[in-house]
Order: sequence, then structure tokens, then C-alpha cells
Amino acid sequence: MHALIVVAHHDPQSLTHSLARHVAEGVSEADADHSFEIADLWAQGFDPRFGAADLAVHHREAPPPADVAAEQARIDRADALVLVYPVYWWSMPALLKGWIDRVFANGWAFDFAADARLEKKLRHLRVHLVGVGGADAGTYARHGYADAMKTQIDHGIFDYCGACVVTSELLLESEIQEPTVHLQAARTIGRELFAASGRCDVGQDVQRCRAVGAEAF
Repeated sequence: MHALIVVAHHDPQSLTHSLARHVAEGVSEADADHSFEIADLWAQGFDPRFGAADLAVHHREAPPPADVAAEQARIDRADALVLVYPVYWWSMPALLKGWIDRVFANGWAFDFAADARLEKKLRHLRVHLVGVGGADAGTYARHGYADAMKTQIDHGIFDYCGACVVTSELLLESEIQEPTVHLQAARTIGRELFAASGRCDVGQDVQRCRAVGAEAF
């Protein structure tokens, strides 16, 4: 089994990057035959800007640009997709959102026909979300931020394409708590990644939100 771990943060020494590495280590610990690839969007210089070439892809007038096709191939090789990112303004960073904007394109992630019929093309994909937030669980609950994130990301993006969000984690209080709590949680996510993926049937979202502490992301 192979996992693609996508990390969106400019600082390789950040908690976000450490979490991605711990997820990867957990994957390896679970089974010697499991493998992983870490896609560092910042380090590879991925351009998140949706431009004219991307619009042409959406209208089915051109094939995807080379950088987009390479990312789609990465996902096609994976049995599980893991997104690890800091929470910026109650959502994902622009770098990761732009990666989704460009990579999850019409014709690959979904088919939208002129008669408004939608074919979801990623029903085979199992997704795990790991968001790193500074606020506490009470703030997320009191203002509905966690539900809003699930609506726009878990459902609005991945369910639209037919992908199943198996786990949806929020690792909170990241600026005040001991980081080992989150790092241990990330390693557990990695160890359980493929066992958890087996719980997810087509059309069914199995989600959970963990609110535990760590240091600044």
C-alpha cells in the first residue's frame, strides 16, 4: 500500500512538516511493505495560481499542464492521500487550495457535462486530513469553525469528486501545548492509515476530529 502525504508549509522546521514526517514513519511502522511519498508543495515550487491554461482544461479544450499532470499521476499511484496543513483563517493555506484548484480538474477528478450531469471520478480515493490550528476546541465549536471546514473541504471538495474522507483531524492549541502530543497523534494516524481506509465505503464519510495540543505551527 502506498500513501501520498502532501504538506503545505514554507518552513521545513515547522510543526506541520514534523507531523507529515511522523505520519510517514507511522506508515512504515505499520507494515514493512507499505510505502509513502511526501509532496512538499513549497519546496517543489508548485504554482497554485489558477490561470488560462487551467481554465482551458476545465472547458476540455486542452490537456493539463505538465505540473498538474505530474501531481495527478502521484495521486493515481497512491492508495491513500494525506493532506497536512496549518489552518489559516479557518481553512487551508492558499498554496494547498491552489493545488486542489488546479489538480482536481474537470476530466480527471470529475466530469461535468453540458447537461449538468456530474460523474464523480475519484470514488477509489481515500483521503485523510490533518489540520494544525492555534485556537482551542471550544473556539472551533462555539463559532462553528470545525463544521464549516468539514462543509467546505471534506464535503465541498472531496465528496464532490466522490473521494471518501476517512479521517478528518484538527490538532489544536498548537501555539501553547507540548508538541509531542500532536506528533504521537500523527504517528498513530500513519500506523492506522490503511486499516482506517478499509472502514470507508463508497458514499460514506467516516470522520473524526481530534482536539489536542501542540506548539506553534
